[in-house]
Amino acid sequence: GCDSQMSMSEVSCSESTSSCQSLVHGSAPEILIGLLYNATTGRLSAEVIKGSHFKNLAANRPPNTYVKLTLLNSMGQEMSKCKTSIRRGQPNPVYKETFVFQVALFQLSDVTLILSVYNKRSMKRKEMIGWISLGLNSSGEDELNHWTEMKESKGQQVCRWHTLLES
Repeated sequence: GCDSQMSMSEVSCSESTSSCQSLVHGSAPEILIGLLYNATTGRLSAEVIKGSHFKNLAANRPPNTYVKLTLLNSMGQEMSKCKTSIRRGQPNPVYKETFVFQVALFQLSDVTLILSVYNKRSMKRKEMIGWISLGLNSSGEDELNHWTEMKESKGQQVCRWHTLLES
């Protein structure tokens, strides 16, 4: 039927270029990330926009998820970390939270940004749904390309979908 078609008006600006990509992988958990680097101020902004197909591994109900961001230096030491607030009971959560890291231009090729998605369970320990890493030790080609595009985009935000790796 016609009702399965999504009108373009429902797609916001940040998604219109990248929303089609999400359909390719079927039901693998994915995350939409916006990266921006300002060389003048040395600020790296990472926006956690939204997730797709997040699953609760233990139970058959939608997960309560949050995303943890960790910035590592070239030695693998933690420089900074932060996390989003929890989105409850949503397999396709919208976060729209931006995190800013101080990274000098000469350091930009030497840092790794890890994003880990967790399911917060009551009483039990948190459970990792998946992760990706960007930058020096990128977890894959898509992640490396996204980082490169960010470096070349001269202060414009670059948004891309990434398929999460299992822990």
